[in-house]
Amino acid sequence: MTESKITQPQQPFKVLLIGDSCVDEYVYGICSRLNPEAPVPVLDYDRTEFKPGMAANVYENLKSFKLEVEFITNKEKIVKTRYVDHKYNHQILRVDRHEKLTPLLESSFDKKYDAIVISDYDKGFITKEKLFEIVAKAHCPVFIDTKKKVVPDKNNCFIKVNELEFNALINPPVNVVTTLGERGSRYKDVIYPTEKAMVFDVVGAGDTFLSALTYFYLLTGSIEKAIPYANKASTIVVQHIGTYVLTEKDVAKILE
Repeated sequence: MTESKITQPQQPFKVLLIGDSCVDEYVYGICSRLNPEAPVPVLDYDRTEFKPGMAANVYENLKSFKLEVEFITNKEKIVKTRYVDHKYNHQILRVDRHEKLTPLLESSFDKKYDAIVISDYDKGFITKEKLFEIVAKAHCPVFIDTKKKVVPDKNNCFIKVNELEFNALINPPVNVVTTLGERGSRYKDVIYPTEKAMVFDVVGAGDTFLSALTYFYLLTGSIEKAIPYANKASTIVVQHIGTYVLTEKDVAKILE
């Protein structure tokens, strides 16, 4: 199947998403002076925005591809608060608040899925043992974005990491897709370049890449064909400020 002949399925693919999620809080203002009490900027408050983050961002982006998604995530709250000077789009501080997460107990997934997606930020929701257990029991492709240093290595399992995470892997598997920022991505020593773009914010780009990689693999049956589409998707995201979810217009552009 060539990129020009790609068509949407008549019935939506069914995907199971497992991962730790958070709320991304953005506090916007303008820094025009320094604090006389300490050499730090003063943020004159403007507004606050809340967006779904981590695995919840993956969930929203999977839905933007019209996938049928079942989502298993933590019940405890994680909040990442970013203080941003919106005049220059400069993040001056990030504050993370999170409760201790209850580890995932579910170990049997009886329903039929076209793919399982694991968005593992290593906050305690998915243990290493559970990660390997899910992959071992899966009868469909599994796409994993993880910060763990030891990962599953199976033919039906694709690991998505950034370059820093790849270098930290103790057992780099064969099926590992490494995102390289403005250079694109790498799979089996092949570089898949991406289009040049003005980068405003990289937050959530990996989540979108994972979502697009899953969707286009299901469409084409080929990870090599899916990667260029995932590159396009993440390129769109980095041109927006803050956590961004693909729109119908964005998806149509990726399919061009």
